[in-house]
Amino acid sequence: MRPFRFLAAAPEPTSARELAEKARRAESIGYDTLVIPDHLIDQLSPIPAMATIAAVTERLRVAPFVLNNDLRHPAVLAQDLASVDVLSDGRLDIAIGAGWNVPEYEAIGLAFDPTPTRQARLEESIAVLKGLFGDAPFSFDGAFYSIRDYDARPKPVQRPHPPIMIGGGGRRTLELAGREADIVGLAPRIASGRRPDPFSLTLDGAREKIAWVRDAAGGRFESLELNVYPSVWPVTVTDDLHGAARQVIDRIRERSGVELTEQEVIDSPHLFIGSIDRFVEKFRQLREELGISSFMLGEIDDLAPVVERLAGS
Repeated sequence: MRPFRFLAAAPEPTSARELAEKARRAESIGYDTLVIPDHLIDQLSPIPAMATIAAVTERLRVAPFVLNNDLRHPAVLAQDLASVDVLSDGRLDIAIGAGWNVPEYEAIGLAFDPTPTRQARLEESIAVLKGLFGDAPFSFDGAFYSIRDYDARPKPVQRPHPPIMIGGGGRRTLELAGREADIVGLAPRIASGRRPDPFSLTLDGAREKIAWVRDAAGGRFESLELNVYPSVWPVTVTDDLHGAARQVIDRIRERSGVELTEQEVIDSPHLFIGSIDRFVEKFRQLREELGISSFMLGEIDDLAPVVERLAGS
């Protein structure tokens, strides 16, 4: 089994001094990676924030979680990401997705294309990034991007490229992750009305998604790292596990009309509720049963005792 790897997030805009303090604290607790979201809201831009984190830490990795592919041309992004990898001495992970937050698109007049179009553009972008990280001039002629004998510089420290994470809840995105990613992020599937599909929150939903990844990955599946993160409900540390589960059930019923069982909520890879001991037990269970070893936990302090007990084991 892979050792546990824990990620924390730094979503709020802060000064460089405050960000440095947060990064050093994450490193001291045992977090593997500090991540920066990529949204056009009140937050730091991920590229300069990651560079700042790398400058004040020694071991901590940095990652966007996750880049919206539609906001940047992959050639520009390749230079930005390679620069962060150089500045961090090879501590960058690249998490990238097809984009999903419609209000951001509307706010800047960017067309929010149908899902298959955004997914196809993401697939091309990943091919371009990998090509530009290579040692030779690269050309590409796709439906969305055209590159002519471009030798991108600088080159990343990690070869052939920094680990790439692709995440999603739908079959097409997860099949792309199986073929092209190093890290696969398992996310709830979005149903009608931009609401999570309750089944995709369950253990059986996760098994279905992992099967899609396995079929697409073939012989490379065993080399892939699987990641999950809390969704729908905030991280909740409580000794009243069943009471918290009933609150989640009520919320999901209100939003979707579907009622999950208490056990489905308690076992869900995407619902983080329970005592510290329960989290330790749950993460071990998810690794043993599903092979999930990477967890994005959100704020640094919420589950710090869990990280201190499990990180690297």
